[in-house]
Amino acid sequence: MGAGRKLRTHRRRQRWADKAYKKSNLGNEWKKPFAGSSHAKGIVLEKIGIEAKQPNSAIRKCARVQLIKNGKKIAAFVPNDGCLNYIEENVPTSLALALGNKNASFFQGLSHGNIRILALKSAPCALDNIDLGLVQFQDEVLIAGFGRKGHAVGDIPGVRFKVVKVSGVSLLALFKEKKEKPRS
Repeated sequence: MGAGRKLRTHRRRQRWADKAYKKSNLGNEWKKPFAGSSHAKGIVLEKIGIEAKQPNSAIRKCARVQLIKNGKKIAAFVPNDGCLNYIEENVPTSLALALGNKNASFFQGLSHGNIRILALKSAPCALDNIDLGLVQFQDEVLIAGFGRKGHAVGDIPGVRFKVVKVSGVSLLALFKEKKEKPRS
């Protein structure tokens, strides 16, 4: 007689065993940091060194990045020798966010050049002491996947992303000295 319903429900159940079908229909892609896209922009919070897995003993240079689109914090590998020097990580919290909130912590003790915060002082308005011309925001970086479909690569544990651009300039071009980083 009519076996169509049985065939349809059986196929519907069995399709979930297919890895590609499950990945596209489960909806987990939207919960990942990139939320379905191939690249994302972020702001560098700090530079970090991650120890390589055994049997290697090295410190892989990475950056802790907060994505602009959703605020998620991720670790991103900085490829090539000395490319970590092209990335600035001056202010731990963006001054732009601090300026928006009247009761936010304001920065005191800023110095010229490589800016370091000596003290975070909670004040109703401490903007009079800050020369905004001296304040640099952190570098905006473009992050891409690391090339193993969401998995970590090689001996770097837990790092699934890499830095591609810094301040709109390719990291590879900076490394090869074909381009210079724009001055802010």
